[in-house]
Amino acid sequence: MHEADGQYRVTTLELFFDLVFVFAITQLTGLLAHELSLKGLFQVALAFGVLWWMYAGYAWLTNTLTPTTPTRRLLLIGGMAGFLLVALATPDAFTGNGVLWGIGYLIVVLVHGGLYLQANRGILLVTPGNALAALLIIAAGMVHGAADYVLWTAALLIPILMPYVVSPGRFVLQAAHIVERHGLLVLITFGESVVAIGIGVTAAGEGKGIGTGQAVAAVLSLTLVAALWWTYFAGDDERAEEALTKVTDAPRAGMIINGYFYAHLPIVIGVIAVAAGLKKVLAHPWSPLHGLPSALALAGGVGLYLLGDVLFRRAMGIGPARFRILAIPLALATIPLAGWIGEAQVLALAAILTGTLIIEGRARPAASTTATTWDN
Repeated sequence: MHEADGQYRVTTLELFFDLVFVFAITQLTGLLAHELSLKGLFQVALAFGVLWWMYAGYAWLTNTLTPTTPTRRLLLIGGMAGFLLVALATPDAFTGNGVLWGIGYLIVVLVHGGLYLQANRGILLVTPGNALAALLIIAAGMVHGAADYVLWTAALLIPILMPYVVSPGRFVLQAAHIVERHGLLVLITFGESVVAIGIGVTAAGEGKGIGTGQAVAAVLSLTLVAALWWTYFAGDDERAEEALTKVTDAPRAGMIINGYFYAHLPIVIGVIAVAAGLKKVLAHPWSPLHGLPSALALAGGVGLYLLGDVLFRRAMGIGPARFRILAIPLALATIPLAGWIGEAQVLALAAILTGTLIIEGRARPAASTTATTWDN
């Protein structure tokens, strides 16, 4: 365990855990890239929504029960094994591996509940609901057609509604750990986007080598990912930690559930969509990006990311947010550019994000960087 000023810090085992979780996100990116349509996006939203709830559950778990003993470490590795099974089953979760996906998720749930009982008996009210979600997914793997999606949707509704059944105020959380853990997770997710860039360039250049055009296209793609990174890590993490530290336990837990569970859903799904779109762009560099879904994945991914970021700022009581709200329709307006050259849309999205950050920085005086009003 790492401690600073009485606050728990993220351990290396937690980072190891996050790497396995991000592998599941990588699989979701592959699923969306293969099925780049509204159906594919719906599948990714269902699977990720259920997964994200349990990732948040483990972040809260290690916030109050650090994995420092051999038993805790072994159990946490058992949870990682469950996430690994989920990741392996993800590409065919809706076409044949739903049962394995649900079994992996059930392992994740049971390990989480068993560990949390050592720190907070309030988890007894949460674990049965999580287990029911896993059983619904197992059942979904045994049926076909619309029933499959109905059961998955029911499994997703459980974590969405759970905070209204079990008040977050039951949990005492360390602000610094929560901020650091989720920040590192978002950072690792950006790393997955960089991997997607590499895969796209390698696939396009297979047997022919990587030319100058592909190299430039890869750098432009990295510029977009870097602009996304900047919007999150331009001081919001420090300001969020300060805002969480100033409040008492019950409101802090509520802010965390709103800011780091609900608001981070569109943030990470947005990154997944952008990564899938970049794969399509780099598969045929300096060519029109055929098909609306690919262009929409890029623009819509950035829009979702910005929406989540705005909601996050609102939950934390930090700002400003109006410039990022205005950037959402601008991002969607880049879709026609993809019909000319895919890289033109990538460059336009990067320019919109960079311009938004510059205007925002000039509009907010340096002295107000720790302001607590989100719409100042």
